[in-house]
Amino acid sequence: MTNTIEISKEYITLGQLLKEAGVIDTGGMAKIFLLEYKAFVNEEQDQRRGRKLYPGDVIEIEGAGVFEIASSTS
Repeated sequence: MTNTIEISKEYITLGQLLKEAGVIDTGGMAKIFLLEYKAFVNEEQDQRRGRKLYPGDVIEIEGAGVFEIASSTS
C-alpha cells in the first residue's frame, strides 16, 4: 500500500518526509536512520537526508513502507 504525503511547498527533503510520515520522532534522527535502513527514491537508492522530493516522487523506505509525494495545491 502506498501512503500519500501532501506538501504545500515546491519540495520536501527526505529527512522531513521521515518525520512527517512518523518514521522518526525528530529531524536529527534522520541521519542515523538512513545509515541503518535503505531508502529508494523512484527506484534508485539514496541515503541523503537532504534529498529534495517533489510531487510525483515515490519513496520506498525499508521497514516503513512506500510513500508518494503529492501537491496539496492541485
